[in-house]
Amino acid sequence: MLTIGPFGPPVLQARMRETPEDFFVEELPLFEASGAGEHLLLTIEERGMNTAFAAGLIARWAGVPESAVSYAGMKDRHALTRQRFSVHLPGRAAPDVAGLETGDLRVLDAARHARKLQRGALRGNRFVLRLREIVGDRAVIDARLQAIGERGVPNAFGEQRFGHGGANIEAARAMFAGRRVRREQRSILLSAARSELFNRALAARVADGSWETGLPGEVWMLGGSHSVFGPEPDSATLAERVHRLDIHPTGPLWGRGELRTRDACRALEEAVLADAADLRDGLERAGLSQERRTLRVAVAGLAWTWLADDVLELRFELPPGAYATSLLATLGVVMDAAARSGGSINPTGGVERHLHGDPVGVD
Repeated sequence: MLTIGPFGPPVLQARMRETPEDFFVEELPLFEASGAGEHLLLTIEERGMNTAFAAGLIARWAGVPESAVSYAGMKDRHALTRQRFSVHLPGRAAPDVAGLETGDLRVLDAARHARKLQRGALRGNRFVLRLREIVGDRAVIDARLQAIGERGVPNAFGEQRFGHGGANIEAARAMFAGRRVRREQRSILLSAARSELFNRALAARVADGSWETGLPGEVWMLGGSHSVFGPEPDSATLAERVHRLDIHPTGPLWGRGELRTRDACRALEEAVLADAADLRDGLERAGLSQERRTLRVAVAGLAWTWLADDVLELRFELPPGAYATSLLATLGVVMDAAARSGGSINPTGGVERHLHGDPVGVD
């Protein structure tokens, strides 16, 4: 069945991640190293290596427990990535960085810093993606990319949040029903449950078109921040800010407390999440509070080059917490060569599992 995404029908079929170099992601730092302190700030390039594995290598190299190694964000192993790590080395010199390097790990920079690197301490991520074996009309694909650059994309949580085949959601339900899990697993399952509810609300907003325009009773978020405001009456000024991507509609990150939305927006959220009482109640009992996440994410610096008739290179930046696959999903069906079951990115902005079944997705 042909599925319709936020910009219309799919405009291409393609493959991605034939090699790690086809999926390049680089963290955009939030600050410069202070030059002194108890922490060593490392900028690492990893090929075919996820963040947790790299952190383990760094811990062994530095002779510290893994808890002494911190990072701002998680990166997938099916990629070429550049990211920061901090290592707590109070009162001691760092080992020679040459001892850390391997064929798949390079140290690009090392400097002392006064504080531990906190999760989320980055401005965003820069991507360079190559799509291969493209089937589709070049002019139509170019037009779709132009629209994405102008309007942004749905800010869905990627399928990686939910585990293979959505297993994390069922595991979360079991945890909420009383099954004991490890502390680190609990955090993963809480995130998965919250993301599931957000994606359901986003799917409904993509379906009615309000993911980029808002609804009566909307709560808005200022672009580039977590500051929210509203609801407030419609106005020409509000509409103009929405149009230029200065503010965005939001969806619920579920927890304790009352929904801030009102009128049509609140009615939609309550209706869409009515049959997920087990997830809602579990998140509330876990102590999480109501928060908001933007339904739309602006794609900064979007540019593209046709390297061959069937090879397209995309370059763009996204804020922290946004998924590159949300952009790819608005183009069409992108088969992921690295997926365990030959999965594809769906053509409905990353939210198809709540509209047309449960395809396997990737991040």
